[in-house]
Amino acid sequence: MTLEQIESIESEVLTCQQIAPVLGVNAYTLHLQAMQDSTKLGFPVICAGSRVKIPKRAFVKFMKGETA
Repeated sequence: MTLEQIESIESEVLTCQQIAPVLGVNAYTLHLQAMQDSTKLGFPVICAGSRVKIPKRAFVKFMKGETA
């Protein structure tokens, strides 16, 4: 999946499986990092139980270098 495809997704939250190819990492590894210390990722995540969701707008801004 490309960043352009991510931007076209209607949902406001993404999964690790959706963004892993854009980052070039394994989805499981991304999930583990989010659960252990999400501050190291560089973009916000939502952890609810064993689920990890990524706010789409924040992720796209991060990938475009638009973070503050």
